[in-house]
Amino acid sequence: MSITSVPFITLNRFENGFRENFLGGVANLFEKTQFVGGPIVGEMEAELSKVTKAKYAIGCANGTDAIQIALRAVGVEKNDRVLIPDMTFWATFEAVVNVGANPVTVDVHRETCHWDLETFKKAVHEFKPKAAIMVHLYGWASPDTLEIRKFAKDNNVLLIEDGAQCFGTEIKGESILGSALISTTSFYPAKVLGASGDAGAVFTNDEELAKRTRILINHGRTDHYSHGMIGWNSRIGAYESLFLKLSLDHIEARLESRRNAVKYYAEALQGLPFKPVLAASHVKENGYCAVGMVDPALRPALIETLKKANIGFGTIYPGAMSLQSGAVGHLAGKIDNGNAHYISQAVLNLPCFAYITKEELEYVCQTVRNHFKA
Repeated sequence: MSITSVPFITLNRFENGFRENFLGGVANLFEKTQFVGGPIVGEMEAELSKVTKAKYAIGCANGTDAIQIALRAVGVEKNDRVLIPDMTFWATFEAVVNVGANPVTVDVHRETCHWDLETFKKAVHEFKPKAAIMVHLYGWASPDTLEIRKFAKDNNVLLIEDGAQCFGTEIKGESILGSALISTTSFYPAKVLGASGDAGAVFTNDEELAKRTRILINHGRTDHYSHGMIGWNSRIGAYESLFLKLSLDHIEARLESRRNAVKYYAEALQGLPFKPVLAASHVKENGYCAVGMVDPALRPALIETLKKANIGFGTIYPGAMSLQSGAVGHLAGKIDNGNAHYISQAVLNLPCFAYITKEELEYVCQTVRNHFKA
């Protein structure tokens, strides 16, 4: 049967028996009325810790809360300055604002789409921030991640790492999420490790940060009716925890499938105006996104070709944070070299999801090749 369409992402390709195991687990939780909390949460967190190699893994309600919790856990307070990349998802920006701090956007490198050490240094010297959020976009990490971590530590900048898209990503053989001072992730269903609904997590190897994180996600409780901090309700649900625990049994196969898809695109689309972008050689990406860059003037026509061929696509992300209308009145400063804006106009993401088939990949590649031959 020939391929005539490929979705940008699909959430319904699971391993044999996964659906039955999940529904059976749901029935068990239902019978025990374990809807929030319960043993399944601790079991899932233990698996997360094992996979990420982080000493502490704390589940929460969503990835945006996870960033806000991490900011609060390290001690970010009202009016503190926090550096964030100008190329990220809006949640990074709004998390800073929601804890009362002031975001400063810092441009990314045009080739890597992530922070580089020199621009980060410039931002630290110019704005003297309390903290910074390094975002690991597209399932990669900045080639300068380890150097940025060291510079931040040496200059007393508290570095939070937003890993909403980097579960399973490594740098020089080390887990990104497990080796950071404090890191976060999102388990939104479309992620490489998605839940059955909204969910997120915070990771750290620091016992005190882990303790504060657990207090913050549960109304600041230090005991059932004792509250030592102003927290909020960000507990992870039992059903989401069950779904994640079962998914962790298959995470390596899912990541390998995605990585193979990214590699396929890179090899099949060589020499075209559409240029696949890969992680640096010392970064092991997770295959979250198949990323390519094309001259902004050529992108609309390529998008129309994909639409006519019933091929899904993305533009992650279509705008720099500093240029969002919602940033007005909140932005405390910026370093803008024009790179984030350029990337937003040039980026194009091809279909990439766990268990995408070779036939689907070839249909996408043939469509792109034919477009540039015409």
